[in-house]
Amino acid sequence: MNFFEYQDQARRQTRWLVVLFVLAVLTIIVVIDLALLVGFGVSGRGPQQAVFNTETLRANLPALTVGALVTAAVITLASLFKTMSLRAGGGAVARELGGTQVTPDTHDPLQRRLYNVVEEIALASGIPVPEIYVLEQESGINAFAAGFTPSDAAVAVTRGALEKLDRNELQGVIAHEFSHIFNGDMRLNIRLMGALFGILVLSLIGRRVLRGSYYVGRSRNNNGAAIMLAAFAVMVVGYVGLFFGRWIKAAVSRQREYLADASAVQFTRDPGGIGGALKKIAVYSGASYLNAESEEVSHMLFGDGQPMSLFSTHPPLNERIVRIDPSFKPDDLIDVAEKIQDKRERRADEDSRRQRTPPRAAAQMQSGSVVNAIGKPDFSHILLAATLAAAIPETINRAAHAREWAPEVLLYSLLGRDPDLRERQLLIIARQMGADSEERVRALLQTEPGLASEQRLPLLEIAWPELKRRPPEYVRKVLATVKSLNEADGRIDVFEYLLAKLIEMHLWESANPQRVQMSGNNTLEETRPQAHTVLAVLAAQGQRDPADIERAYRAGLAELGRDTAAALPRIDDWHAALDPALESLDTLKPGAKHKLVGALVATVMADERVAVQELELLRLVCAVIHVPLPMMAASGDAGA
Repeated sequence: MNFFEYQDQARRQTRWLVVLFVLAVLTIIVVIDLALLVGFGVSGRGPQQAVFNTETLRANLPALTVGALVTAAVITLASLFKTMSLRAGGGAVARELGGTQVTPDTHDPLQRRLYNVVEEIALASGIPVPEIYVLEQESGINAFAAGFTPSDAAVAVTRGALEKLDRNELQGVIAHEFSHIFNGDMRLNIRLMGALFGILVLSLIGRRVLRGSYYVGRSRNNNGAAIMLAAFAVMVVGYVGLFFGRWIKAAVSRQREYLADASAVQFTRDPGGIGGALKKIAVYSGASYLNAESEEVSHMLFGDGQPMSLFSTHPPLNERIVRIDPSFKPDDLIDVAEKIQDKRERRADEDSRRQRTPPRAAAQMQSGSVVNAIGKPDFSHILLAATLAAAIPETINRAAHAREWAPEVLLYSLLGRDPDLRERQLLIIARQMGADSEERVRALLQTEPGLASEQRLPLLEIAWPELKRRPPEYVRKVLATVKSLNEADGRIDVFEYLLAKLIEMHLWESANPQRVQMSGNNTLEETRPQAHTVLAVLAAQGQRDPADIERAYRAGLAELGRDTAAALPRIDDWHAALDPALESLDTLKPGAKHKLVGALVATVMADERVAVQELELLRLVCAVIHVPLPMMAASGDAGA
């Protein structure tokens, strides 16, 4: 199953979630109405009369209707309230559980290691670096990813995971969480969290009422029996809600945990990483359990957040381990417990050797392999990302990780090489961003006068998390400055267009995560002119000779499998043509996006080389249509 099939499955599960939610609400309403009938029978007719007969139902129908409406309203309003509160993104979920955000300048070596691992996987995967949190008060081994889109995603791990896992095991856990981001699980999980809150809140009310009802029931109040009955009814309803909540979460989550485990193995090329993490959960006391209340987020976690035998959101640990390591036997955990320290040292040595292994970039841009790697990048992508990041000059790299300097790093990446043009651009920065900002950009220029073109895209991904921490008004000012810098020389190249487009997109999606649709219902037939436009623009960016442009365009059409004789569109203003075309293509079904991306890669690979501008434009198109393109290496200039 590939990325697009996972996305389609997530959409189907979202519809299934709605059905289960409605079924749960109807069941709860029935239980409440039955409790009301019992209450009316006990208080108004005495135990000698039948409670469930036609006369009783007819007499109490208005009250039962009100009870049903009130119950539905409470559940719906509670779910809407929770869903609205989650609009702040995945960071809000992490902070609610006591998470502390990790910044690039952290002095904690374990947090620094975590940041490096997350950044490497994000760069390799082709998505923005998410916010990173540590649950400092949690000693169990656990993690989760939360958010509606990659633009507002957050990854959180417990302090126990940082301290008890080595780098390879931590990398396996983070790769597991990134799989949830790629495959639509993260969006599904946070919607599930909002939808089920209305149901689970009844269980919380039931527990509280049950605790207090004992003392009320023992009082001499004449209504003590009625209060006890009401308390019992609320308790029953609450646990019905809890039952359905866990059932729905188990139905949605279990199989996707197996898939995420498998994706993590493919990503890291090391089953011992995630397998070792799962074994350590089985060995350590406290396992993966959280001290914080984890009922709401149990389906989002790497491991179980609390002891649970019925409707656990996760498959049994031993089964997960066996799927990763078929030779595993439960008795092996005894040896694991004895060898944890020795294994940690060996892993450190292996990690050091692997880091020195050079990536094989030449094999990365084969058409079929690129499409298959979407949402399932492997260890070669991590190596390539680490290599490209390491090639960025140290001063520039540090500045990109610093909150005070990240905006200036992006502005610096847009400066032209012509001295007169550069001075005009610096004047624009001083006028729109202020003298301090201009001074920082000049300092970066003195340190490193020029930046290699293939380093600009990784630099954008590195700097974005720090820019996102600024107020939206400030980010809009940066965006306006980026657009002014782009227009300074009267032309807009691919990277200039890419930078402005991605900042604009991430800014809007961060502020409106619930309004973002990762895919739509349109077919390629309905968006044929827009698909042809994008193929034509991509072909023209990668080639100079008209015959080569035509050949690249035809290669893309052939991959689409239709309209192979369609004329090459004439496009005078390529970036003006791209905007509406990409907006339409973002509404494609997952399967249609699969075909489209295959056609884009075929267009790029028509001459068997990849120019930097082709790679940048391909990355942009995929980002706008919400397809995470893994890290790839350029292999030549356009028309070379």
